[in-house]
Amino acid sequence: MSGGPFAGKAVLTGAGKSQVGRRLGRTGLELTVEAVLRAIADAGLRPEDVDGIASYPGPGVPDAGFSGASVHEVRNALGLRSRWYISSTETAGQIGPAIEACMAVTLGLADHVVVFRSVWESTAQADRGRASVLFGGGQLPPHLEYTGPFGALSAANWLAMPAQRYMHDFGLTREHLGAIALNARSNAGLNPDAIYRDPMTMEDYLAARMISEPLCLYDCDVPCDGATAVIVSRRDAAKGLPRHPLTVESVGTGMFERATWDQRADVTTMAAHDAAATLWERTALRPADVDVAQLYDGFSFLTVMWLEALGFCEHGKVGEFLDGGARIAIDGPLPVNTSGGQLSGGRLHGMGFLHEACVQLWGDGGERQVAGDPDVAVVGVGGGPVGGAMLLSTR
Repeated sequence: MSGGPFAGKAVLTGAGKSQVGRRLGRTGLELTVEAVLRAIADAGLRPEDVDGIASYPGPGVPDAGFSGASVHEVRNALGLRSRWYISSTETAGQIGPAIEACMAVTLGLADHVVVFRSVWESTAQADRGRASVLFGGGQLPPHLEYTGPFGALSAANWLAMPAQRYMHDFGLTREHLGAIALNARSNAGLNPDAIYRDPMTMEDYLAARMISEPLCLYDCDVPCDGATAVIVSRRDAAKGLPRHPLTVESVGTGMFERATWDQRADVTTMAAHDAAATLWERTALRPADVDVAQLYDGFSFLTVMWLEALGFCEHGKVGEFLDGGARIAIDGPLPVNTSGGQLSGGRLHGMGFLHEACVQLWGDGGERQVAGDPDVAVVGVGGGPVGGAMLLSTR
């Protein structure tokens, strides 16, 4: 334990996940409650012990399936008496509420906060497809008034452009992106909850249909139904609980430029770089201390950005780092996205990565468990205009 912004007072004591699948036909609230109850039980608590609750994205999200349940729906369903609660879309990636929960327990506003994220995009899209849920079919957001007339309505379009620039400037190749996709699929094959588990070769990857050059089908995450939850506790309140508490060593919350997909001073960087910079400012730990990394892969290029931003390789050198895929393999020096990430495991959004970090540090990964008792994990979530990071340890 190195102190950090919470002086060791904020810890994770439990994690839970609902059923995960394609077009499950279950409601978002049902999946959310399942994950929340599993996280509470995993921490050795009862619902009446939980006095805080937090979630992303909060109410008012127009895209069907993007949010499975609100904080108040979960509070009502479980009869929670909350001394502190929050939900927000304007936050440090999708783990922003978990970071805010760390602040809450450190300040004594709550003892045990359940933080959840749920989606049911696969069921929501079942009848009409992906395009039917983009922006609720209403008026375009302001930034899309500029890109929409050119048909660039998806994050696949917006991210393809900086990916092309990075490739042009630094020699990143499609095979390097493929190493990320193949690693995800290989790890998903060891995860019984993953959506896609069949083996995939580089030839399969390169032959897949193009979505937005250079991003092909296997560079894009898999919409699904599911929910994940963790319990953030005050260390003093965690005494006697069954889990070894995971210390939140540091968090990355920085944003140094405007929140934008395409207007940074250097378009070969993203908000991930700002979040990562502040993560390392707040801890004595260094990138070399990290045993396992759970890095956002809504698109494979976002993992490229997180690898560089977190200092695992120099700016512009990610291609060399990824070459052959051995460094990020589950038996490599930096295992990445051990559950299969979102590319093969399913789009559980940022909280899915935090859940997997807990699984690995507690040694509960089963066939996909990283060898050698890992004791430091980093989580980097979000892409493009926003990002957030968290550093956990068993120390």
